[in-house]
Amino acid sequence: MTSKPLDASAEPLPRPDRTDAEDAVRTLIRWAGDDPDREGLLDTPARVVRSYEEFFAGYLEDPEQTLSRTFSEVDGYDEMIVMTDIRFESHCEHHMVPIIGKAHVAYLPDRRVVGISKLARLVDIYAKRLQIQERMTVQIADTLNDVLQPKGVAVVIEAAHQCMSTRGVHKVGAAMVTSRMLGAFRSDSSTRREFLAMIGRTGAGPLSNT
Repeated sequence: MTSKPLDASAEPLPRPDRTDAEDAVRTLIRWAGDDPDREGLLDTPARVVRSYEEFFAGYLEDPEQTLSRTFSEVDGYDEMIVMTDIRFESHCEHHMVPIIGKAHVAYLPDRRVVGISKLARLVDIYAKRLQIQERMTVQIADTLNDVLQPKGVAVVIEAAHQCMSTRGVHKVGAAMVTSRMLGAFRSDSSTRREFLAMIGRTGAGPLSNT
C-alpha cells in the first residue's frame, strides 16, 4: 500500500511495513530513557502504530473523490450553505503533537451542491495528515472550489496547538484563527459579513478582508 502524496503530481512515497514502524517506536522509547522490553511498554509500539493509522488516515483518502457525488435537483436554491463547528484533530508537522480545533465551511452554489456530511469528511481528510493550519485552510477551500466550482467559498479554522501549550512558550488557551475567502466571499463584503455573522464573528480584524 502506498500513501497518497500531498502533491498529486509527485511519486507516492513507499510505506514502511508494520515491523519497521514498531521498531522505530522502540528506538524512540530507548532514546527517551526507558526500556521498551519492560512489562508496561511491551505492547506500546503496536499501540502507537495502530493509533498512527487512525491519526493519519487522511493520506489514504482522495478529497476530490469524496466530493465527486453532487446533486443538481435543489429547486433553484442559490443561497449560502454553511456548516459550522466541524471539530477536528490534526497533528503539527513540526513537533507531531495535536492541533485541536473547529472549522467553519461555506459555499455559494452555482448549479450543484454536495451532501453535508461530505463537508465534514473533507475537513477530516486534510486534518488527518501532518499539517500546518494555514495550509489546511487553503486545501479545504481550494478543493471545494475546484470540485464544485461554486460562486464562492469561505473557510475559517480556529485551533489550539499543543506545540505551544505543552512545550516551547507554554501558552495554554491561545488559539490561532485562519481564513480563506474565494469568489463572492472575497469580492463582496456583504456576503463575507453574512458568513462571519453566521459563525459568530464580527468581521473585525484580518477576517474581514482575507
